[in-house]
Amino acid sequence: MELTAVFQKVPEGYIAFVEELTGANTQGATLDEARKNLFEAIKMVVDANRFFTTNSTNP
Repeated sequence: MELTAVFQKVPEGYIAFVEELTGANTQGATLDEARKNLFEAIKMVVDANRFFTTNSTNP
């Protein structure tokens, strides 16, 4: 699966997000830091989605 990572330069450093994955966004003082943080954010969103999917109850 391919995802689109977007990095934007801002006065404080960089902001980053994944277009196809709501909630996967972050920031960093440098591009490298923003990239590392984005990988962590992606993992957190996927893990949370997996948790809520496997622990949801059907009425």
